Amino acid sequence: MNNRLYKKYKDEVLPKLKKDFNIENDFAAPRIEKVIINVGLGKGLNDKEFIDVVENNIMRITGQKPIKTKARKSISNFKIRKGLIVGMKVTLRQNRMYDFLDKLFNVTFPRVRDFRGISPKTADREGNITVGIKEHICFPEVKLDEVEKIHGLEATIVTTAKNNEQCVALLQGLGFPFKKEIK
Repeated sequence: MNNRLYKKYKDEVLPKLKKDFNIENDFAAPRIEKVIINVGLGKGLNDKEFIDVVENNIMRITGQKPIKTKARKSISNFKIRKGLIVGMKVTLRQNRMYDFLDKLFNVTFPRVRDFRGISPKTADREGNITVGIKEHICFPEVKLDEVEKIHGLEATIVTTAKNNEQCVALLQGLGFPFKKEIK
C-alpha cells in the first residue's frame, strides 16, 4: 500500500502501540479493519431524485458505489413499507479506507462548522468509533453549486482494538482529532 496514513501507522504508530501495551507480535497490535459510511434517507424516502443525488454524493465522497439498505419490516407510524429503500452504506477497506480517513482527518473535520474535536468517550467497548457529520457539503468532492438538499452521514471506524483505550491510542497516533479532556 502506498498511502501516507498507512506508512505513518507502520513506521510510527505500530511501534508505539506495541511498546505501550506490551504487545510482541505485529498482528496482535490494534489496527483499522474497515470504515463503514452510512446515510439514512429520512424524509426523502419517496423522492427518487433525492435518492439518486445521495447515491451520487456517496460515490463521489468514497469512490465506491453504495449498497441500498431496505426496510426489514413495515412501520405504519413512519410510513415505511417492507422492502422500501431507507438508506445507503459503503464499506471501505485497504487503500480506499486509508485515503478516506486521511481526507476525513485533514480536510473534512477542519471544514465542519464549530468543530472542536470528538470526545474519546465515543469509542465503544469493542474498540470501534462512530462519527456523525451533519452536512455532507464539508467534503471536498461535493460541488456547492449542485447542492439542493443537505444530508448527513455517519462513519464507523472498525478497529481490532481490544478495548476503548487501545482504540483511542491508535486513532490519536494516526491524527484523529480528539477533544482535550479538561481535568
